[in-house]
Order: sequence, then C-alpha cells, then structure tokens
Amino acid sequence: MVPQKIFLTKGVGIHKEQLISFEMALRDAGIAPFNNLVSVSSIYPPNCKRISKEEGLALLRPGEIVFCVMARNATNEPNRLISASVGLAIPADPNVHGYISEHHSFGERGEKSGDYAEGLAASMLASILGIEFNTEQAWDEKEQIFKMSGKIVRTTNSTQSAEGHKDGLWTTVISAVVFVGSQDNVPQISAYEIKLIFRPCFRNEIVLNFFRYSILSPRSTMDSAALF
Repeated sequence: MVPQKIFLTKGVGIHKEQLISFEMALRDAGIAPFNNLVSVSSIYPPNCKRISKEEGLALLRPGEIVFCVMARNATNEPNRLISASVGLAIPADPNVHGYISEHHSFGERGEKSGDYAEGLAASMLASILGIEFNTEQAWDEKEQIFKMSGKIVRTTNSTQSAEGHKDGLWTTVISAVVFVGSQDNVPQISAYEIKLIFRPCFRNEIVLNFFRYSILSPRSTMDSAALF
C-alpha cells in the first residue's frame, strides 16, 4: 500500500499519569480515535497530496490501523521546555519521493525546533537530488540554496512545544504526519461476482453474518441486500 494523501497535526496533553497525558495529546491532535497508530519513518511517497487535517480525519475510521511519522516528547519537571516537530520536504518532480523527519528536544522554542526538523528533511532530500550544500550552514542559508536549485518545491514543519506543568504533572507534546490510504485504486467487485465466490459459505449463518458486518465496511457503496 502506497499512501496517496497526508495531513499534519499536533497536540499537547497534561495529566498525572504519563500514558494518559499522551492520550490527551492525541485527543488535542484529533487522532485519539485512531489509537492503532503505526509509526514509520522518513519517506514522503511519490505523487502524494497534502490535505487539510479536517479532510484527512474525515477519511479515517475509529479503530483503523493508521500509519504516521510521529515526534513525541514528555516531561514531569515543572517549567521544563519541551518540543516535538516533524519536517517535510517535497521534490519538484512528483514522481520522486520526498523526506519526513522527526525531532524532539528539550530547552528549544518551537520555532527553533521546527526549523531544525525542516532542515533535516530538506537536507536528506537534497542529498539524493545531487544538490551541493554545506552541512554546517544555518537553515536560512541552506533553504535559499535548495529553493534556487529548482529541485525542491516545498519544505515545511509542524511543531508543538510546551512548558512542563508547574505542579509536576506529566506534559506530553506530539507532532505527526498522518498517512491516508486511497480507495480510488482498490479493485471493484460486483455483487454477482461475490455471490459466485462465496455462495457455498453463505449456507453457514456465522460466516454469513461475519461477511455482512465485517467484510462489507461502513464505507462500502455496495448494497448488502443485493448479495443475499
């Protein structure tokens, strides 16, 4: 499966329990219902489209296994500054993959953390596109070189920062690039074809009910009544 859409999100959560503070951060980011999150790394797929958070959430279902690149940080030290950032670098050629980076730090403001993550992603992409640059240069200088090359069309970041709660509660910050699978290229099968394939199974009531309620997803446009 190659995702065809992504969206960015971020959140912060506070609670006396570290795990629940993470849950609260997921809720703040809007992705708590999709707690079956699978972390992956690095690659922005070719021909992938960035969509808004609202559009992306509308395409997901509670309990669905969702792939994402997530940066995460937490502290229970009062007033300690933490941040979590994901950076994104997209090539001008849509047939070439881009890069996603994660960065989590202590003592960094959000802007600095975001610039660092964005620079990481852009540097990884530049290295495969043959763009020469000095790794010791500041991000602002490298950004100009990358843009002038014409090979990198866009870089951006999503960053969440926070200070540790004054009473020592757990504070968790997350930032994520969430992948959304496309239904456009899923082969379609007619009700008649399903009947031919599964007719012997339909004699078993347990299998029949499993098929009706599990295999036919809520997003299916097929009328289950046409099958039985």
